Amino acid sequence: MTAPSSELAPLPLVPGTWTLDTAHSSVTFQIRHLGVTNVRGRFDTFSANLAVGDSLAAVAVDASIDLASINTNQADRDAHLRSTDFFDLAAHPAMTFVSSSIAGSGEEYELTGDLSINGVTKTVTFAVEFYGVDTHPADGRVRSGFSATGEIKRSDYGINFNMPLGAGKLALADKVKIELDLQFIAP
Repeated sequence: MTAPSSELAPLPLVPGTWTLDTAHSSVTFQIRHLGVTNVRGRFDTFSANLAVGDSLAAVAVDASIDLASINTNQADRDAHLRSTDFFDLAAHPAMTFVSSSIAGSGEEYELTGDLSINGVTKTVTFAVEFYGVDTHPADGRVRSGFSATGEIKRSDYGINFNMPLGAGKLALADKVKIELDLQFIAP
């Protein structure tokens, strides 16, 4: 049996551990509020590594997000999100992701792995777009860029807080959209 072509294709990244450039990266999310609009937020403190091997099967990603760094541009809401109603920071201060597989080629990939929030781990898949590789003009270091999008259900992670609005409606949707823009620096 032969491996899929995406596992045999040469990678456009040099092998080694690529480190995240947090100054040029973001971790954002959105959730429907009152059924009429989306509330958007971000996490200001996060880290990630991209370990590149000699084939796609030998590529791995791991990431950690400091949940205390949540920022929705509203201090009272952020404090509530840090509480036991949502993230329970005292017991679970970080959200983590560890990849299990990557498939695709060219500019389009799927990244699958284990996402842990509130002590619950679930497998999630992100659609990844590879933006390419270039040299940063200020420091001469090689960079690579990616975007990744996905969705989770907060109830899958034990985040069930909500307020009934009447007529069977709830203040917060269960579905949370995740969007990542990541720039990594070559080893």
